[in-house]
Amino acid sequence: MDKLVLFNDTKLKSLLSKRPKESKFGEHIKVLSAVSNIYEQLINLDVSYVLIGLPEDVGVFANHGKPGTSTTFHAAIKILLNIQSNQFTHANKVLILGHLDFNEAQEKLQTLDQTKKKDVEKARKMIQKIDKQVSNLVHTIVKAGKIPIIIGGGHNNAYGNIKGSSLALNTSVNAVNFDAHTDFRDEEGRHSGNGFSYAFAEGFLNNYFIFGLHENYNSQNILNHIVKQKRIAFNTFEAIAVRRELKFKKEMERALKHVSAKPFGIEIDCDAIENIPSSAMTPSGFSVTKARSFVDYFAKHKNATYLHICEAVATPENETQVGKLISYLITDFIRANTTK
Repeated sequence: MDKLVLFNDTKLKSLLSKRPKESKFGEHIKVLSAVSNIYEQLINLDVSYVLIGLPEDVGVFANHGKPGTSTTFHAAIKILLNIQSNQFTHANKVLILGHLDFNEAQEKLQTLDQTKKKDVEKARKMIQKIDKQVSNLVHTIVKAGKIPIIIGGGHNNAYGNIKGSSLALNTSVNAVNFDAHTDFRDEEGRHSGNGFSYAFAEGFLNNYFIFGLHENYNSQNILNHIVKQKRIAFNTFEAIAVRRELKFKKEMERALKHVSAKPFGIEIDCDAIENIPSSAMTPSGFSVTKARSFVDYFAKHKNATYLHICEAVATPENETQVGKLISYLITDFIRANTTK
C-alpha cells in the first residue's frame, strides 16, 4: 500500500461546492484518516463500495494508443462529489479511498518515444509494477467484503482487477467487457490490449464475454483464437446496432448467463461509447444511455464483484462532460447493486 494516496477531508472540502437547501453527495461519503491497517479499517466501516483511482497512461502508451487516461479520476471525482445526495444516490454507502501514486512512472513516460521499440518495451516492464499495485489494492478491498469501483487508467488494469479479486476470493473469476476490442492480444509484454489474455493464461480469469466488438478493429487472428476458447464468448456492435441481427437486451441476458455462475467483474471501456474522448475515440458506438443500461443490468446480480471504468481521456475542455459520464455510470452501478 506504499503507493496509496488517501482521499482526505482537506481534498474533499477543496472540491465540494455546497448550496443552500441542497445536500451534496460529497457531504455524505466516507474517507479514511490513516493509511495504515487499510484492511482492518475497511472491515469495520459501514460502507459497501470503495472508490479508487488509477491515474496512469503507461498501458495505453505501451499499446501504441493515445495517452491521457491519467486525468480521468480527478475529473470524475470533482463531478461525483457535487451531484445531489438523495434517496436515489446512496452516498452513505461509499468510501472514497484515494488513488495509487504513479507519478514516478508518469514522469519516466515523458522521456520515452512511442515510435522506438526499446522505449515501448520499457513501458511494458513498468506495467508489471503497476499490475502488482493494482492487484494488491483490489485484493485488500474484495477480501474485506467490499466492492471496488475503479476509475481511470488504461484497460491494462483489468489484469490487476481480475487477479486481485481472484486471489481475495480464492477462485478464478469471470468478466464481462463492454468494449470495441477484445483486449486479448498476444502475451508480448504487458499493455492495455492484453490484460484479459494474461489473466486468462494465468488462471485468474475463467469465463469472459466481450460485448460490442467493432468488426473493423479486431484482427482475424484474434477472432480465430477466441472462437476456439469455449470459455470466451462475444457479440459485435454491428450485429446489434447496425444490422439489428441481435437484440441488445437478449445479448445482455446471454452475456450474464455466461459470467454469472461465479463472481464477475464489470469492465467498461469508454472507447465503446460514441463520441466520448478516449484513447481510441469512436464516431460510431453505443450511446451513453446504452452504456448506463448495461451497467444497471449487470450490477443487479449478486455476483457482481467490481466495476472498472477506463480509457476515457479528460482535458480542461471536456473534463466536465467526461466527469458527468463516469459519475452517471458509478451511481447507476450503486443504485442497481444496492437494491438487488
